[in-house]
Amino acid sequence: MRIRLGFHFYRNMRIRNKLSLLIALIVALSFSATLLVQQYAFSIYDSQIYTKSSQVLNLSSSAIEAELKRIRQISYNVTADGQVQSLLKKIANPDTSDYDRLLLRRDLVDRLLNYTGTEPYLLSIQLYDALGHENAAGNVKALNDAKIADLLSRSDQAEGEQVMLYPDESDSALITARKVRSYEGTDFSLKRLGMLVIRINIERIVRENAPAEGELLIRSGPDIVYPVHPAFADVGLVEKESRSGSGYFVGSFGGERYFVSHIESGNSGWMYFNLTPFNQIFERIIFIKELVVFVFVGLLVVVIAWGFRFSRSLTRPIDDLIARMRLAERGNFEEANLESIDTASVPRDEVGLLHRSFRIMIERINTLITENFKSRLLVKETEFKALQAQINPHFLYNTLESINWMAKINRQPQISQMVEALGFLLRNSISLGDPLIPLREELGLVESYVTIQKYRFEERLEFETDIPETLLGRTIPKLTLQPLLENAVNYAVEPSMSPCRIVIRARESTAEGLLLLTVEDSGPGMDPRMLERLRSGEARGQGRGIGLLNIDERIKIAFGEVYGVRVESEPGRGTRVSLALPADDART
Repeated sequence: MRIRLGFHFYRNMRIRNKLSLLIALIVALSFSATLLVQQYAFSIYDSQIYTKSSQVLNLSSSAIEAELKRIRQISYNVTADGQVQSLLKKIANPDTSDYDRLLLRRDLVDRLLNYTGTEPYLLSIQLYDALGHENAAGNVKALNDAKIADLLSRSDQAEGEQVMLYPDESDSALITARKVRSYEGTDFSLKRLGMLVIRINIERIVRENAPAEGELLIRSGPDIVYPVHPAFADVGLVEKESRSGSGYFVGSFGGERYFVSHIESGNSGWMYFNLTPFNQIFERIIFIKELVVFVFVGLLVVVIAWGFRFSRSLTRPIDDLIARMRLAERGNFEEANLESIDTASVPRDEVGLLHRSFRIMIERINTLITENFKSRLLVKETEFKALQAQINPHFLYNTLESINWMAKINRQPQISQMVEALGFLLRNSISLGDPLIPLREELGLVESYVTIQKYRFEERLEFETDIPETLLGRTIPKLTLQPLLENAVNYAVEPSMSPCRIVIRARESTAEGLLLLTVEDSGPGMDPRMLERLRSGEARGQGRGIGLLNIDERIKIAFGEVYGVRVESEPGRGTRVSLALPADDART
């Protein structure tokens, strides 16, 4: 019996429809699978290229900086050399004769030769004594007066640390300078004995340690360390496209596209770039990718054209089904179910099954809506009361009344006023009345809270309200403004030693149909990361009070999802928390 029914159902379908559907499905699935596999393969390939380039560049930069660090240690050893210190002191001594200074400087040069002969990347060492005389060893190249003055000024400011001059048109060497200070023996005056200048063969260091493929560029901020003349013209675009740290990008320099990997040194802060021609890596792969896409798009177009007649046979019953769905979309479930159709025109295939299933679904949805409407309202009210219960602590109000009575007997008016204000807050917080109260009543709670905090912070707390008289009768959820004021006190007034201003404002936005209540403070504000965590509910407050997420959920339950809490803050410019409420007191 089941076999006969199944065969009869299959026989009602046309062969061309079966073939069209099957071919279109196979081509679409093949096209999607090919694209996914292709994208996955290219992503792996790109990742491998980036990983390899980063590894090579990281090793190269580490090797280059290791050599520079070794030369830096040499410069430190020279300035700390006891013999160098002694010779410089004797040269600086005014009692030393010119002939003795000549002999001392010769000894000083001999001492410098011991350092230049052991370091292949060190071009020359030039030591300027306290009298400004140059004592040099190695492949010496004289520095102009402007460079010497610049190095003297910067080395004096660096107080013994190393300063650099990068290669330029006049000198391709990397120049480092260090102030020589007196600290040999018992002399710790750190007075200036001279300046040590070392010229480094940066081109040789890079050539022996840089990757063989591509071109290396070294930058220190806006300055180019290496090379002096880059092979590509637009060097500034490299800095614009790249960011600090490791990464890669594709950019055009001098009319040619490059694959650029970059890494930032953790020691010197230099940025190392390795540029490889893009077409050399990706040209053939891009051609294959585009060819595959064009072929499959062509096949898909042919199959769609071939199955066009198949779609015609489904148009009439589908249009009728869409009309019913539109009625159901507007909420007319009964009308959608009672709409008359020609049952003979509906084929006995999947479309006909959809018609029958849709009618059954509409009947069930209509029944469920009728039966569950009241239960949904009950659930919504229960959720609201559950959230409201979170802010209903149980206080000992009678004990506060006793404290107030004792304060009055002992003539302590300030304590009495604080207790009365606190009692008013507690009485309203444990009230189980309407969860929506007029704005003037909420302001009464705020004023009681401010009364208490004024005795604590005195002139540091400046509180104002800017609320039109016409808005005082508007209803808002209970205990919404007071927790916002408490947060402003905790995070704006308490950490600040200067006066902090808190203002509560209310206004109507006619264009948006909203009543906006804002609590603004002039406190320190929040950074963007903390603000994002606060908006998402991840941030935790200092105390155990009512959080912004609690207030936001109560507003949404009371009025709808389009309303709630908005937070705006900038470091050093304070914080603004706004409550977006319906302007006409309507509840959803």
